[in-house]
Amino acid sequence: MKSRLALWIFGCWAMVLTACLESQENIEIEVFKNCQIASFTLSHDSIPGLENTKFTIDQLGGRIFNIDSLPVGTVIGKVKCTITMASSMAVTRLEVLPEAVDTTYSLTSFEDSIDFSAPVKFICHAYDGMTNKVYESWINIHKLVPDSLVWSRYADPLVGVSMKEQKVVAAARGGVAYYNMYIAPADAEGYLLYTASVSDPSEWQTLELTGLPVEGLYLSQLTPYEDAYYLPSKHGVLYRSTDGQHWDAVENKSGIKYLLGAVDADVKQSSALAAIAEEEGGLRFYAMDKTMAWQAGDRVPEGFPLTGSASLSYQTMRRAYLMIAGGRTAQGVVDTSWGTSDGLHWTLLNSLDAPFPKREGSAIVCYDDRVLLLGGLGEDEEPLKDIYETWDYGLNWTAVDTLILFPEEYEPRGYMSAWVDQKNFINLFGGKSHPNANLYDQLWRGRVNHLILKE
Repeated sequence: MKSRLALWIFGCWAMVLTACLESQENIEIEVFKNCQIASFTLSHDSIPGLENTKFTIDQLGGRIFNIDSLPVGTVIGKVKCTITMASSMAVTRLEVLPEAVDTTYSLTSFEDSIDFSAPVKFICHAYDGMTNKVYESWINIHKLVPDSLVWSRYADPLVGVSMKEQKVVAAARGGVAYYNMYIAPADAEGYLLYTASVSDPSEWQTLELTGLPVEGLYLSQLTPYEDAYYLPSKHGVLYRSTDGQHWDAVENKSGIKYLLGAVDADVKQSSALAAIAEEEGGLRFYAMDKTMAWQAGDRVPEGFPLTGSASLSYQTMRRAYLMIAGGRTAQGVVDTSWGTSDGLHWTLLNSLDAPFPKREGSAIVCYDDRVLLLGGLGEDEEPLKDIYETWDYGLNWTAVDTLILFPEEYEPRGYMSAWVDQKNFINLFGGKSHPNANLYDQLWRGRVNHLILKE
């Protein structure tokens, strides 16, 4: 009986020992086959920030690379490469094949100087002599300056018509975004309307245009507001259209001389069409709401620009505003910017120093978290191609001296129509070199390089 009990106990211990040995054997086999790279860093004393560059290790695809590219102009040669293996005991040999050097060698440790001016291949060999893992590694470097704005002449000629005035506004038909281009031809009376897709503003077609007089319109002040378009005339008549083609005079308010732009609706704030009307005693600010009801505001102060201002609607801090910059008063061209949140009361934004040289007919856009003021015609009617920027919506302006300047072949000009499209292009239509000159039949486009990824 005792011998049987001893044999049973011995058998149990044998089974437990066998199971443990098998388990241990399985663990050892798994460990010795794991030859993956777990971490990868590069460094060099003369390449600032390289040691902090994060490299992604794609275990499935066998790729090692940095998602965030190094700055443009970075030169890479031999750099210190430090590698950590998932299991250092599993790898017998780490083979290196740099494309920049026609040679293959093995690393004696997991840290060495390697030429990364071209891709480098790593082959990790496991202890079993059969398993290996291959990685292709490289360093991404920006080929373009991220903050540089690249300009190009997109279309020349644009519509093939000689024009003395022009205004381009965005429109929508059937859910598709279009540009409407209104033209006063240089060699004929009346006005013409052309249209093109925003996605391809190189192919333009004519549309019927009715209800407008043959002369006397302030085309540069054409303003979209609440699903309609408004256009003032030199005769005090304001015209309105819901489709951009068929126009009628607005009957409930006479004496509107100038349109300044539109204030968009925002939280606890109604929209407004900002205007200046002529009445007994002088000029007064007026605002029209979306029901087409008018309200009188302050008297227009001396020094407030009436024509030629660059107008921009924007929203910030849960409030909508309208800003104008530059323009011409009864006394001459100004160098000021003004702002309003209701169209009735206007504030001089920069009362201490001249923020930019006096000008009229500039283009203005909100772009890349700042406002840009582009070109115009100067105090002596000279054409300009400078660019000013403001980060605080007109309080302070700074001349741009690098990265986003116009190219040498861009002729200085004023009275361009400017729109930023869904692909982050600044589109500049037309423009002229003198108040009495015909407009350029051109479209220039520019985009900051780092916005290409936001298409």
